Amino acid sequence: MKISGTIINYFFHCQRQCWLFAQRLNLEDNSEEVRVGRVLHELEQEKSEQREISIENIKIDKITAEYLVEMKKSDADIEAAKWQVLLYLKKLKDKGIERKGKLEFVERNKQDKKLHYVELTAANEAALAELMVEIERFLETEKPPLAVKTKKCSKCAYYEYCFI
Repeated sequence: MKISGTIINYFFHCQRQCWLFAQRLNLEDNSEEVRVGRVLHELEQEKSEQREISIENIKIDKITAEYLVEMKKSDADIEAAKWQVLLYLKKLKDKGIERKGKLEFVERNKQDKKLHYVELTAANEAALAELMVEIERFLETEKPPLAVKTKKCSKCAYYEYCFI
């Protein structure tokens, strides 16, 4: 299975959501939170001269001479977004394009900065390779992990599936 940026993000955010999404159980079209995120993303795209770029199974929000830019609605899960950007940087590097990563957050809830920077170092690249193997093994499991209710579940597109 080709691991997308969304899958790697969900693996950090919620492994149950990751597994369900990878099995093509997509409930995001029914989520108001997801709709708000998409609208914010579209508004940011309209302000920019650059448009989203699709390469293989990833979609890059913006690319400049120096940065690959990933825009997020919220800074609620920076670690998940960081690994998503590292995957994108690796895909670009494999095609001969070297960039640094930049995360731009529309809403700052947990961090004091609107921008975070990511680089595909040798250590990050090795860790990403290990992570990809781990995710592939995880997605081969027959059943999703059990639902465990946390604070972040209330805004999740899969909430009703997991808890109602």
